[in-house]
Amino acid sequence: MEACGRILLARGKPCRNLKEAAETFRAPVDYAAAFGSDRPVELEVGCGNGGFIAELARRVPEKNYIAVELCTNVVLTAMERIVREDIPNVRFLNIPAEILACYIPPHSVDRIYLNFSTPLPEAGREKQRLTSDRFLAIYKQLLKEGGEIVQKTDSAPFFDYSLRKFRENGFEVKDVTYDLHASEWAAENIVTEYERNFSEKGCRICRAVAVYQGERGA
Repeated sequence: MEACGRILLARGKPCRNLKEAAETFRAPVDYAAAFGSDRPVELEVGCGNGGFIAELARRVPEKNYIAVELCTNVVLTAMERIVREDIPNVRFLNIPAEILACYIPPHSVDRIYLNFSTPLPEAGREKQRLTSDRFLAIYKQLLKEGGEIVQKTDSAPFFDYSLRKFRENGFEVKDVTYDLHASEWAAENIVTEYERNFSEKGCRICRAVAVYQGERGA
């Protein structure tokens, strides 16, 4: 962790509990200081081992990326990849997504990626889903007007739930497909390790883009 410290912006809970942190703590990232540039910023929530964000950063070097991951051992693997491959435009937050607004300046993000978030189908765990009302309210604080959420999942029921929640929360939904690899967006798609494994088992990948409409869509 210390060896990767230069690309780690923050980790852990800054206060005793998430609610206290979300309401009282603010330490906004200085993008210019963190990246050495003022390029547009995009965010991946739940970056896993970093395969997606590493490839995206290579493909689009004119943007800066912040990858968020709660599990310390997982984010360490992702950070080691970025350091090993000498990718200059990725930084990390090892924090719960519930406190993103503590660190991400308001309305400063162009795009948020949600790649294969855990569906959590149990009714009692709805608030923990990364496309629930609770999290969409957080993303609205971070996104610029016209900013986007790009979701991929192998769970069609979770996808249907997400599409409904996007619309209920004032997002415009576009580019919807229930079979990404057979769609017009397949050529530009970055296939994650998880995605490849499930596709090889015959699972279809769902994808959609939700556009933040600003205050008029609230």
